[in-house]
Amino acid sequence: MDTLDLFDVRALDAADPMCDAGRRFVRPQGLTYLDGNSLGAAPTAALARMQAAVAEEWGGDLVRGWNGRDWIGAPARIGGKIARLIGAQPNEVIVADSTSVNIFKLLVAALKRQAPRRVILSEPGEFPTDLYVSQGVAATLPGVSLRLAERGVAEAIDETVAVVLLTHVHYRTSARRDLAAITAKAREAGALVLWDLSHSAGALQVDLAAAGVELAVGCGYKYLNGGPGAPAWLFVAEHLQSGLSSPLSGWMGHDDPFEFGDVYRPATGMDRFLCGTPPVLSMLALECGVDQFAGVDMAALEAKTARLTGLYVDQVEGRCAGHGLQLITPRQPEGRGAHVSFTHPAAFAIVQALIARDVIGDFRAPDVLRFGFAPLYTRYEDVWRGVEALADVLETGAWKEERFQARARVT
Repeated sequence: MDTLDLFDVRALDAADPMCDAGRRFVRPQGLTYLDGNSLGAAPTAALARMQAAVAEEWGGDLVRGWNGRDWIGAPARIGGKIARLIGAQPNEVIVADSTSVNIFKLLVAALKRQAPRRVILSEPGEFPTDLYVSQGVAATLPGVSLRLAERGVAEAIDETVAVVLLTHVHYRTSARRDLAAITAKAREAGALVLWDLSHSAGALQVDLAAAGVELAVGCGYKYLNGGPGAPAWLFVAEHLQSGLSSPLSGWMGHDDPFEFGDVYRPATGMDRFLCGTPPVLSMLALECGVDQFAGVDMAALEAKTARLTGLYVDQVEGRCAGHGLQLITPRQPEGRGAHVSFTHPAAFAIVQALIARDVIGDFRAPDVLRFGFAPLYTRYEDVWRGVEALADVLETGAWKEERFQARARVT
């Protein structure tokens, strides 16, 4: 593709059917935000919702809000809204805890159901929390082990595997796995698959029912725009719900929490995967983020994701050639998610120099520059401005400045 100018990309934005959705998000003046894969932008509705929730609901209603404002129903209500985005039924998704906690709950539940099989299968380089939680489960449950497939997970599924744990879109490379094919291969071998959709939901068209997926988790703070530390969600296919029991048998997962009995009795349906009291304020912020997808066609959403990421790859390779960037994201749209990654020996310093120019991407160790394109609000002009800034940083060598070498706690 030829190098575009500002007029070209503004014409693309003017023709974008999702331009109205983008106006529903806070846009700091002068900032080019290409990090929605790490933290989604704030919906303007969330700011008003939080003020009302604190002042009127918490401040005015106090404990009456559990019934009067249906705080108690938030996990299932918001889960039902997320279900539409991932091809699930409303009664198959619930919002609770963090992604890490939900992975733990579903891994342990799956292992119990799959006995005597005791192997969790994954791949090297998966998102750290997925591997760390798996290691913790293996260290806690007798006989359980984590096996990492070095040459492709599908070929490594055998009769010893209880559950396969994989991310749908890889956090570093943005490579997208085939949900249906891997799920079918696991089913043939008698194994379950737990999919992590943290880098998929809200950016791609996902159809869990069509793919035969039975277990999935995802976070709420990336493309769902729920805010920093937003609650996560988990999916269990309806036919499997009664056959799984959560290892975290907290009171909200009880069949009748306000019975206050001494003996745990799991709730029916997805409520059994709840544990403690839901964080209401965070839930309400997440609901605002999910509500931004109302009326959005998910196929059109994915199509815009493909255009944004493809344009970025083309423009970077056209404007930044000869500066040592190596693309590690698949070139084919169907093979990638909503972020684009390049490697460079000075990746960290380059990202810091971009941030100093109000272009926000992120760095992933050891050498990855990562740029995310949230299709609801990322503009084609954002792509152009991001590439122009990257070219300038590389051409001037600005990243070599000493101030861009120091690492803070969060990179």
